[in-house]
Amino acid sequence: MKNPKTNCRLKSSGQGLVILIIVLVLVGGGLWYLYSHKQQMDKEARAFGRETIQQLVVNHDFAFLSTHLSPQARLDMPPSQQQFLIQQMTELGVPAQPIKTDENISWESHFFEPHGFFTAELNYPAGQGKLEVAISHPVSRWQLDNITFSKPRTR
Repeated sequence: MKNPKTNCRLKSSGQGLVILIIVLVLVGGGLWYLYSHKQQMDKEARAFGRETIQQLVVNHDFAFLSTHLSPQARLDMPPSQQQFLIQQMTELGVPAQPIKTDENISWESHFFEPHGFFTAELNYPAGQGKLEVAISHPVSRWQLDNITFSKPRTR
């Protein structure tokens, strides 16, 4: 005769193992998603930072600047100051290519709220300038948080 207690124990231990496997698969899938999302956001941040430098320094694109500023940056840099920045860059012309850029991406938490800081060394005929750009991705798109442009010193 079969012992009913043993049969019941075998069924419940098998169910626990199935539940454990399902939980491990879900946790593994979640971690895979978080790491792949972080890697994708890192690529997007670097692409946006390079595009920003290209649009401002080479193309002198006022529309790009004004549409990608964060709300706080719009307050800090009114349209007249934006136009002045683009005018300064236009007067200097296009710097020597390729533009050496230092890229630094950090995260507020381990997987969320990325921030980027880009420093471009600009070699103009008049001397070396510097453009520093801070970006973030708070909700749905990348935005410019801060822009600092150092003109070359006249000799």
